[in-house]
Amino acid sequence: MKITILGAGAIGGLAGAYMAAAGHDVTLVDRWAEHIDAIKRHGITVDGVRGDLHFDVNALHPAELQGPLEAVLIATKSQHTLEALESVLPLFGPDTFVVSYQNGFNEHAIAERLTQAGLGGLERVIGSIPNYGGALVDPGHLEFVHEGAIQLGEMTGGRTPRLQALADRLSALTEVQLSDNIWGQIWAKEVYSAQVVFSALVNAPIRETLGVERYARVAGAVVREALEIAEANGITVEAFDFFDPANYRPRTPAETQRLLDNINHAVWLLKKDQKPDAHVFRKQGSGIWWDIVYRNRPSEVRSSNGKLVEYAAKVGADARLNARLCEMIYEIEDGQRQLGFHNYDELEAYVTALGKALP
Repeated sequence: MKITILGAGAIGGLAGAYMAAAGHDVTLVDRWAEHIDAIKRHGITVDGVRGDLHFDVNALHPAELQGPLEAVLIATKSQHTLEALESVLPLFGPDTFVVSYQNGFNEHAIAERLTQAGLGGLERVIGSIPNYGGALVDPGHLEFVHEGAIQLGEMTGGRTPRLQALADRLSALTEVQLSDNIWGQIWAKEVYSAQVVFSALVNAPIRETLGVERYARVAGAVVREALEIAEANGITVEAFDFFDPANYRPRTPAETQRLLDNINHAVWLLKKDQKPDAHVFRKQGSGIWWDIVYRNRPSEVRSSNGKLVEYAAKVGADARLNARLCEMIYEIEDGQRQLGFHNYDELEAYVTALGKALP
């Protein structure tokens, strides 16, 4: 199987590096010319939870890519998905398929564009959730921030040979879990990530945000509303490694405590493999935080969590908390709001005013 990864940042770059090291046919493609040039010259340097490592992997500038392609993994930020897809449509062959290897609700948009181009539809698309974490620090330099499995599934269901072949190759990096309801798992990731967006309202490590009970209560209320949006859309939200939707429907103080314990466990899982004495981690927060604070660029909230609000509007579901949270992030990105704990105070007051505080 020939694998082309569009987006050589942390998620795509780590996958490509480990698959190449295992002897698989992998090519990384990225529009950041300095990054690709660095990989061509010196390979990829990876530090973080697995120590200091070096990988040689094939890398190309977009204009250098030739078809026909086989497995195309789109690992860009969510807002660049269709732009990345557009760049490779002329390189499609009869067996080319696309994997949304990223955050966001991108699979149906990919299928729609393929249909418009006369290249098929959802049968060409595999959904995924890469639950490991990392950061693109500098050209040719990635940081592996936390371990995590990959969920992978055909958007039309079933266990196909190509799905199994791709899973076998991605297992060079981490555990791969095959799913018969990948759309429900993608929804679960986006519902869960509402609290990740919440954590990016301040410039502080996650232990000082979601790790604080007062703030975890606010985040839990936001996620509960997101879960209600999913259910209003008829989605069966699947549990995954550190998220169980059953915990986000508390009716009693005891059930709220179980939810808070779940959030604390998730925070612990994100940090458990880190050895501060061996490596000083540059990425201290979420990918959203990383984009805002380190990369000084818009995050993917508009094209991922922002779509939760759009899904809510389609079915008349209440999305006031998620809408306000997203608006606050947009204001930070536009320079109209400062990062800080005052944002938590404001959102906490809004939760209370709406009568949505946890028991």
